[in-house]
Amino acid sequence: MNKPLDRDLQVRDIPHFVNGREVPGTSGRASDVFNPATGQVTGRVALASEAEVDAAVQAAKAAFPAWAATPPLKRARILFKLKELIERDSDALAAAITAEHGKVFSDAKGEVTRGLEVVEFACGIPQLLKGEYTEQIGTGIDSWSVRQALGVCAGITPFNFPVMVPMWMFPVALATGNTFILKPSERDPTASLMMAALLKEAGLPDGVFNVVQGDKAAVDALLHHPDVAAISFVGSTPIAKYIYETGAKHGKRVQALGGAKNHLVVMPDADLNQAVDALVGAAYGSAGERCMAISVAVAVGNVADKLVEKLSERARTLKITQGMDDAAEMGPLVTKVHLDKVTGYVKQGEAEGAKLVVDGRGLKVPGHEDGFFIGGCLFDNVKTDMTIYREEIFGPVLSVVRVPDFETALQLVNDHAFGNGTSIFTRDGDSAREFAMRCQIGMVGINVPIPVPMAFHSFGGWKQSLFGDHHMYGPEGVRFFTRMKTITSRWPTGIRAGADFMMPTMK
Repeated sequence: MNKPLDRDLQVRDIPHFVNGREVPGTSGRASDVFNPATGQVTGRVALASEAEVDAAVQAAKAAFPAWAATPPLKRARILFKLKELIERDSDALAAAITAEHGKVFSDAKGEVTRGLEVVEFACGIPQLLKGEYTEQIGTGIDSWSVRQALGVCAGITPFNFPVMVPMWMFPVALATGNTFILKPSERDPTASLMMAALLKEAGLPDGVFNVVQGDKAAVDALLHHPDVAAISFVGSTPIAKYIYETGAKHGKRVQALGGAKNHLVVMPDADLNQAVDALVGAAYGSAGERCMAISVAVAVGNVADKLVEKLSERARTLKITQGMDDAAEMGPLVTKVHLDKVTGYVKQGEAEGAKLVVDGRGLKVPGHEDGFFIGGCLFDNVKTDMTIYREEIFGPVLSVVRVPDFETALQLVNDHAFGNGTSIFTRDGDSAREFAMRCQIGMVGINVPIPVPMAFHSFGGWKQSLFGDHHMYGPEGVRFFTRMKTITSRWPTGIRAGADFMMPTMK
């Protein structure tokens, strides 16, 4: 791609999308959207009022009966068309991600692809919705089960994956017969409108998919609205807990994915070059703004010194610039506020006694001096009571923790409050098997640094990384966006008469 950034763009008004068309905001509230590489304001996104949220809910509610009654095969055909359109416009979607999030273009393209995989999975909904049938459970009696749509569902999604995470939600929700309201992050909202336009072009009826831009006011309106049946959320743990508790209190089905502190265990027998490559990509890719980023390297035994030496060399030589540069390995952070937060964590790590081997603070990229850049940071001798170990930083900060043996490493992973993802690098099958079986983590990689499941499996963590019973997309997504109904049927023959006053039994 290697395109220069346009610094003379006018500030755009970014609206909602309701009942098949873009709708300007009427609340009088709006929020700045930045290009993180330049620091310039490029847009003003509307922030919805409770009344504007209600208008979207009413549109989705009105569209639900006809959409739920649409045969699954016809719904799948719309999703097949959506797949074709996403492939056509993948570069445009990726460029929009880079422009408002800051991640490098190749990474943004990968995000689009991982979202597209869920669309492809959802195209199989005629098979996925098949229930069970039992003939003759009793004399002349048959029974079967079906899964039916919930109604109006909402997705509240984070800034770090403005295309992929919404596509973890709405393709399965729509395929199963629900209508959907997306509340994207106000930091990078443009991609949400692009996806809405593609769905309309694919033939989705008006009102089935809606976008409400907004902040906490919009979130609360969705959580309290009596006509919203289910909420799907990805974000930080404190907000995930709030979403889960508030939504459940109001009778909604909720899946709320929270934060992470993902560990990668490097065993003494690991291929060290492979482990370093994995750590560099997983810790510094997307500037560390991934819920599946590796933020803790657990160095087992005598591997630590060599590991830190190689990591420091790579961290110091990262190619950091604006994301449309083909040579870029890492772009800026999403906002100045977030940059200040990440640099604050680095300062605190130093104050608490960790050894700052590579300090990426104060980075100035030539030609982009006002961008929200920070270089890769590397800490050694990190202890488990330090803030940088306990809390999710969500930036390019990698901590190395030294442990003497496998059992200590496993205990370290299991003792952490988060349980999203983890990985082990080793050549030993026994160590790998024991780690995978015994770690208390939702997603595990063996010589794979970021073990995000494919769309036909399901994504989700344990402990403080997930609130609710269902993981996301895949078979768990189908279960989340549907509820089971069981029918027991007997056709009268005229040979039975009279009332039964006992518990029904099958004879």
